[in-house]
Amino acid sequence: MREVKRVVVLGANGTMGAGAAGLFAGNGFDVTMLARTVDKAHQGLGKAKEALRTDVLRERVHCGTYDADLESSVARADLIFEAVSEDLTVKLPFLERVDRARASGSVVATVSSGLSIAAMCEGRSDDFRRHFMGMHLFNPPHVIVGTEMIPGPETDREVFQSMSQFARRKLGRAVIECRDRPAFAGNRVGFKVLNECALLAEVHGVSNIDYLIGRHTGRALAPLATIDLVGWDVHHAIVENVYAHTRDEAHELFQMPVYMKQLMDEGHLGNKTPAEGGFYRRMTDANGKRMVSVLDPRRRSYSEGAAPPPNKQAFVEEMKALHAVGRYRDAMRLLLTAPGTEAELTRRVIVGYVSYALNRVGPDEVVDSPAGVDSIMGHGFNWAPPSVLVDLWGKSATLKAMDELGLKAPPVLARLADGQRLFTGQSASIGRYFIGK
Repeated sequence: MREVKRVVVLGANGTMGAGAAGLFAGNGFDVTMLARTVDKAHQGLGKAKEALRTDVLRERVHCGTYDADLESSVARADLIFEAVSEDLTVKLPFLERVDRARASGSVVATVSSGLSIAAMCEGRSDDFRRHFMGMHLFNPPHVIVGTEMIPGPETDREVFQSMSQFARRKLGRAVIECRDRPAFAGNRVGFKVLNECALLAEVHGVSNIDYLIGRHTGRALAPLATIDLVGWDVHHAIVENVYAHTRDEAHELFQMPVYMKQLMDEGHLGNKTPAEGGFYRRMTDANGKRMVSVLDPRRRSYSEGAAPPPNKQAFVEEMKALHAVGRYRDAMRLLLTAPGTEAELTRRVIVGYVSYALNRVGPDEVVDSPAGVDSIMGHGFNWAPPSVLVDLWGKSATLKAMDELGLKAPPVLARLADGQRLFTGQSASIGRYFIGK
């Protein structure tokens, strides 16, 4: 395992930069947080302290600026962690400066959520290219342990394996190796589902989609509320990257909804813009009472007063009741057989999630085995891993549902022996993925 003592974080005032700095410092490493100004670096430190709820970071963290401190701090670092804006035109000049200043053999890692690792290496020195890789943490990193490690085309294999060990043993990460493909594994699969739900919301309504594709389907948070949490701008960057650089079976589902683009132009970015809102807008009335209004995507306006309740469905309520008493198999099998338009819509999204995720497995795909996509969806998104759903449904029922919905059957599923379990992960209980309320 590679020895790391000093870490430099670029983009320390951003959400991920601050979170990563807190993760490194909280695990005992000396960290230098760099931003455009010292005030911004200290803002990042404040975010890290608030997230970890500890003052121990003060002893291990130093704040500085790109202009005054980048070259000197990078020259002493064992690991340079790049977390500036998710934009190649922003990242490349920083990586060029890092290449000139870094010591030979130091590791450079980007936290990019899906930009090309190969493109970031272009024009860099031989030593830089051998020691460069993706280390995609999920937010907030002190809570979510799923981490994608992505080698570049010339990354030294021993260096890469050593850093993967470092992430597991010293940072407590659940590490998944991914190939250098747009959005890697977690965001490729997760944002396909999220954007599909955003497209459906224009027809079926925000409240109804978050109700149908809610926690009873195997996720910690409803999809449109999740987009508000991560930010519409982040969502846009991820789906736009996948739409531009892939041509797979779900290509059109990565096309950003027009109404979201229009609202973004007006300043709507989700939870990070509370006054403008996203799919939901949180308000306080004249009496100090807090309420939530909901977006009508067709009118691009919000409900008056409190959000209208969704149209409750018998199959959803029955699934919740079954989950509440631990009958997960019965609940998920009900999803495959429930009648009605709303049940078919829910089936299409959830069975589509399994189909798309497992089709990202293979020698020319993002990961080599179902365990990779299972791990990142479970540890990175806190969603029920696709193989868990296959095992609850059974191979035959899963393939039948995919056929009826016109979805692509994954080769790994076709090769599965009858009665053989697909999920190989370690979990005390799959019940943590299914909420009965």
